[in-house]
Amino acid sequence: MSVPAPAPGAAPLPHRAGRKGVVLVRGRAALAALSILALLTGLWAGLIRIGWGLPALQPLLPLAHGPLMVSGFLGTLISLERAVALRTPWAYLAPLLAGMGGLAVLVGLPGPAGPLAITLGSAGLAAIFGAVYYRQPATFVATMALGALAWVAGNAAWLAGAPVPAVVPWFAGFLVLTIVGERFELSRMVRLARPAQLALLSAIGICVAGLVLSALLFDLGRRIAGAGMVGLALWLLRHDIAHRTVRQPGLTRFIAVSLLSGYAWLGIGGVLWAVAGGADAGGMYDAMLHAVFLGFVFAMIFAHAPVILPAILGGAIVYRPAFYAHLALLDLSLVLRLTGDLANWTEARRWGGLLGVVAILAFLAATGRAWQHDRRSRAGGHAPAR
Repeated sequence: MSVPAPAPGAAPLPHRAGRKGVVLVRGRAALAALSILALLTGLWAGLIRIGWGLPALQPLLPLAHGPLMVSGFLGTLISLERAVALRTPWAYLAPLLAGMGGLAVLVGLPGPAGPLAITLGSAGLAAIFGAVYYRQPATFVATMALGALAWVAGNAAWLAGAPVPAVVPWFAGFLVLTIVGERFELSRMVRLARPAQLALLSAIGICVAGLVLSALLFDLGRRIAGAGMVGLALWLLRHDIAHRTVRQPGLTRFIAVSLLSGYAWLGIGGVLWAVAGGADAGGMYDAMLHAVFLGFVFAMIFAHAPVILPAILGGAIVYRPAFYAHLALLDLSLVLRLTGDLANWTEARRWGGLLGVVAILAFLAATGRAWQHDRRSRAGGHAPAR
């Protein structure tokens, strides 16, 4: 996930001068804080679901784990970065609605208020991509718009009372198509041959067809969507610019390694989706979900956070080799968790889940510390060393 931003090491994005600029940055920070609150609460709920004896902050919190992670956290964050990129005031309604909906869900507000607000927020994100497509009718924009529409469909089904397993394919489609669309955009830099473009469009088409079919034939649809994910993972591993930039030093290499790690997890997740099909509980269900939602999606977040945070809030992220620690811990946690899932080894699954949470918290701490270091250095009148 990324937005137009300066290259690593460049000056921060300019903001509107004066009071309006301060209000804008503070508003973005408040929306980002809502997304992080949903993330932390969703992680807490996930630990309860996986068997750790933590107190439930409210009775329905464990059931809200998936919606909080996908819609409350990622939906708000993606909507925010897209609103920043569009530079149109109405676009901020999308992250505001998604963030407030996530807040309603995490506090256990009764009734449909939370799901309704999130559904309206997802419709706002679809409108943002509609505006972007009007300005720039490109295939990569259409791909991301399909992802937003998948989010709308999933949230609408959730609002209508559908169980979370029935909503999961749409949530996965939202994140996978959004990320693939963004990587497709960057692939223009390497001038893809026509066969490579057709291969990508075919994989996207298979994935979308599986999502739509899952609403009618759940098992078959998820298998087809899984096959599409495998195709997308193979394409990204072969054609994404990460396989070239991984040879460069510093932050550029870290981003590339994170991306390649994520593509591998997408492929593994796609295989599990294709094999497990309609599984809606148990170890296989846990494995197929977390290979994609944790392994793929969070590797993308680790990769793009040094660009996303400065684009939203200003400043810069000072790269440190220690960034590899939370990426390695994430991969280790997933190996342990999936081993526990597939071998019916409860303790491995529990500890793998806990290590995954630790990896995400370590990422938040490292990124926040690097950003604060940049702010303090600039306040002291000198740019930080990179």
